[in-house]
Amino acid sequence: MIQAIKAKNILAILFGTAIMSFGLVYFNMQNNLADGGFTGITLILFFMFSIDPALSNLALNIPLFIIGWKILGRNAFIYTLIGTVGVSVFLYVFQRYTHFYFPLDDDMTLAALFAGVFIGVGLGIVFRYGGTTGGVDIIARLGFKYLGWSMGKTMFIFDAVVITGSLIYLNYREAMYTLLAVFVAAKVIDFMQQGAYSGKAAMIISEKAPEISAQIMLEMDRGATLLKGKGSFTGTDKEVLYCVVGRNEMVRLKTLIDKVDPHAFVTLTDVQDVMGEGFTLDENKRPLGI
Repeated sequence: MIQAIKAKNILAILFGTAIMSFGLVYFNMQNNLADGGFTGITLILFFMFSIDPALSNLALNIPLFIIGWKILGRNAFIYTLIGTVGVSVFLYVFQRYTHFYFPLDDDMTLAALFAGVFIGVGLGIVFRYGGTTGGVDIIARLGFKYLGWSMGKTMFIFDAVVITGSLIYLNYREAMYTLLAVFVAAKVIDFMQQGAYSGKAAMIISEKAPEISAQIMLEMDRGATLLKGKGSFTGTDKEVLYCVVGRNEMVRLKTLIDKVDPHAFVTLTDVQDVMGEGFTLDENKRPLGI
């Protein structure tokens, strides 16, 4: 059963891309700050060759959509497509049809903080509603599937390379403020995602536990364990499903459970130092390396 595309998610993703694009135009571009990922590449092309980021963002992502649409899945692909196009549209709008100016030349710390907060809030909203803005996220998924690289490692390396490449137009002062903006953005995203790179453990009691387990493995590529339980009041045997996922996967897990069994009893707890397949080991029990 394919989950329906939700208008609420689409609107939220567009809202998030608007916030992100506003920050890019009025704080990064106005104050000569770079960024990581594909956004950073578009800024390099803008500052070095005056290529419109709205156009370069689409040009860079279209080949990745062609390559990675099967990996993303139907809904994730549609939401990612909306997020990517949304960024380009709002970049175009904010550059041509709005005329704000924030005189922060004498306070680059404030400019970096604003840039980080706007990009972090925007991306946090996009991620929270199941979307991405394309780029490195697709590359990271391809790297994990075909090369066994962890997504975190791939994204970190790519961001580091892009920011290093930005030094061709940044001076040392702007480079340091760029790092501050990227750091703030990452922390804001984690905050909005409730700690996106930590784990959450789910204990699921349901009459359809095997079906939920199958869908978790199919749609989320996560393992799950069926435990034997007994109701203390009824004395009847029950199956209890236990699984651990990343915090940024919580919305998908809740949606999946609700789709299979809306009456399931679910408890969620924070977990730390998660080890094993999907976190520190791949499906062949080899270290992922973060």
